[in-house]
This record gives sequence, structure tokens and C-alpha cells, in this order.
Amino acid sequence: GYRVSLQGNFFGHNHTYITFPEYNPRKHIKLDPPLNIHSNVTASKCQIWWSVPWYLVEILQYELQYKEHGMSWESALNKTPPSSLPEIEIEATELRSGVAYIARVRCKVSENEDSYHSQWSEWSQTTVFQRADVPKLSEKILNTRTMQFLFIPLSLGTLLYLFWNCKLSSSGQKASPALIFPLQLLSFSHSIICTMGILR
Repeated sequence: GYRVSLQGNFFGHNHTYITFPEYNPRKHIKLDPPLNIHSNVTASKCQIWWSVPWYLVEILQYELQYKEHGMSWESALNKTPPSSLPEIEIEATELRSGVAYIARVRCKVSENEDSYHSQWSEWSQTTVFQRADVPKLSEKILNTRTMQFLFIPLSLGTLLYLFWNCKLSSSGQKASPALIFPLQLLSFSHSIICTMGILR
């Protein structure tokens, strides 16, 4: 350790003041804020991550603040990552739909670390994110009904096409080009609708 003292001259006399009788620099650290904060939002959660020097990763702890964009930081919510990894997740249920959020993070040496002690760093730069909206139930129902309404007439058209081909084949006649094209179009559309239904 070290001893920190201050010396001064007052009215022609030198005086020495001992500020810290035993000063250990390892116990008085202030770290730089985390860098490169980023976010990625899915329908179920928001992932936020940042970077710190690799040799400090295992001994740091973090505090994240996030708030609605345009609100003051006094109204921000705090979250603490469950591990020393420089990342955190926010569940989508904690976010309002259609609202932009802004987040920042700070760090310090973990309380579980005996060799070092620090105060909180300054806050990092910010990242902006917004909850990813999921299709509403009414939209899903509408899309399903649309598929059903399209499927029924196209199915009938396909059956007529097959019936007509069988009839012509049995009679040995050929269909006119004007009739073959709409029947083929119906068959092609039916195939597309069926494929879309499978992909959904």
C-alpha cells in the first residue's frame, strides 16, 4: 500500500496532512464504461450485448438501464445480468408494443472479487430498440379464411379439369386451346395455394 499526504505552507510554516494513512490503488478503481452496445429484438425477447477488455470479463458486474424513448432516465428500469457475461435479455412481455426504448449499461468490479474494488463506471453509449410485433389473432383468422375461400373454387376447377381430360381421352377428342388455357391456369393456381398452405 501507499501513504498519501498533502503538504502546504501556511503563514510561513510547513504543514503535512495525512489524507490516507494506507492507500491501496487496487481498492480505488474507476473503470471505463462498456463499449459497442448493441441490441437485437425478436418476437419473444430483446437481446442486448456490449464489450469490455477481455482480461476484465470474469471479474466485472453490470447494471443495465432502459426506458421509453423520450422519457427521463429517472423513470428508467434497472436490470442486472445473471452472470459476468457482457449480455442481458429483456422479455417481450416487459416491453410495450409500438414503443421505442433506449438502453445503457455501466460496470464495476464484482463484489465477489477480493483483490480489487471499484466504483461504478460512467454510463455507456446507448442503443435503441423496439418490440417486434406478432400478427394479431384476427389477422391469422382472416388469412385462414382467405385460404379456405380460395381453396374451394380452385379445387372444383381442378376436378372439372381432370373430369374434362378424362372425358376427352375416352372419346379420343382434343380440347380447343381456348378451353385448355383457363383449365391449366386453374390447376396452376391450385398448386400455388396448396404450397402456400403447407409453408404456413
